[in-house]
Amino acid sequence: MSVAENSDRQTRAFPPGMHGRDRQRQGSEYLTQLREKQKARRIYGLLEKQFRNLYEEASRRPGMTGTNLLQFWNFVSTTSLTAPGGCVARPGRQFVRHGHVSVNGKRVTIPSYRVRPGEVVTLKNVTRENFNVKRNLDVLGRTVPGWLESADGGFNVTVRVVPQREQIDESIKEQLIVELYSK
Repeated sequence: MSVAENSDRQTRAFPPGMHGRDRQRQGSEYLTQLREKQKARRIYGLLEKQFRNLYEEASRRPGMTGTNLLQFWNFVSTTSLTAPGGCVARPGRQFVRHGHVSVNGKRVTIPSYRVRPGEVVTLKNVTRENFNVKRNLDVLGRTVPGWLESADGGFNVTVRVVPQREQIDESIKEQLIVELYSK
């Protein structure tokens, strides 16, 4: 008799075996904190050591550590690059590393370079013709955050002010990350 002919067969919401029901755990608090940290790392394109160093600097600063951390993440040059050219973190990192980005007219090749208010992040003219950059500008239609000012068709971005928590659109629960690192 085939499986299709067996009408007594039921589909269960748990795996077979004696311990099938026991395997469905919701996950620990540590797991949710770790996943939130990894999500933030991927969004901002930072390596673990850079991420840890930014946390330590944010915890030394006055104010809320989580808010400081979000501000630091948004001041990394690859993050500021998401507005000019509409890149995501990985290609943005590569653009910076290959020298396609300048800050205040000076070439920057360090992806973790932190921009400050008043600085202008610009894509080189050659990079503006890149297929991916054009596609991202045309198709994705991203809006520039309130703390950045876009010019020249989105290829120049000026950092106006330090972003506040309300101005940062990412759905990151920074408190979980602070709890993870403060253990």
